[in-house]
Amino acid sequence: MNGGWLRPAVFGAMDGLVSNFALIAGMDGGTQSGSKFVVLAGLAGLAAGAFSMAAGEYTSVASQRELARAEIEVERLEIARHPIDEEIELAETYRAKGLDPDLADKVAKQFHTNPEQALDEHVREELGIDPNDLPNPVVAAGSSFVCFAVGAFIPLLPYLLGATSVVPALIMSLTALFAAGAVVSRVTSRSWWYSGLRQLLLGGLAAALTYFVGSLVGSLVGPGIG
Repeated sequence: MNGGWLRPAVFGAMDGLVSNFALIAGMDGGTQSGSKFVVLAGLAGLAAGAFSMAAGEYTSVASQRELARAEIEVERLEIARHPIDEEIELAETYRAKGLDPDLADKVAKQFHTNPEQALDEHVREELGIDPNDLPNPVVAAGSSFVCFAVGAFIPLLPYLLGATSVVPALIMSLTALFAAGAVVSRVTSRSWWYSGLRQLLLGGLAAALTYFVGSLVGSLVGPGIG
């Protein structure tokens, strides 16, 4: 499970990049007051999104960990109460995987000579959980926070360096989206160019729609907005 950090890191960076890019594009399309309010909105979006992602990730992973621990305790109780039945059940699991029946019985018996080893094996085989590698909610929250902030900072950077239009942020964000998608392909079955192009198109579409909404709201409220 990589300590519970890999998934929130990947999705945190993606979410930060897409959401803040879209927010900045919407603000740019809806205001007439230059980069000042775009930067303010971008910083607010970065902070709010990073804290929100961290809190949500912590709650999600903590709940997942607590559920896994509860299931492990149920299995521990079953082994203590019905050791023979559990040993037979483990042997049947091995036979279903193709082990010779006699060998399956011997392996199951060997594991059950040590209750903790038996518990670990039952949990892995029946629940698909590694009891020694449960995700850490603090690690997940920290990873999500940092990676969201990094992703959200990318479209904001050109404005902090003096940009007065959305074009530099667009170029940096689309490049980063493609790169992020290509990196994700290393842990999936998709090619790097397909994954990168998909992420670029989805992020670009989100920003374009938000820019359109911002322009529409800005025109309805009036040219003096901001």
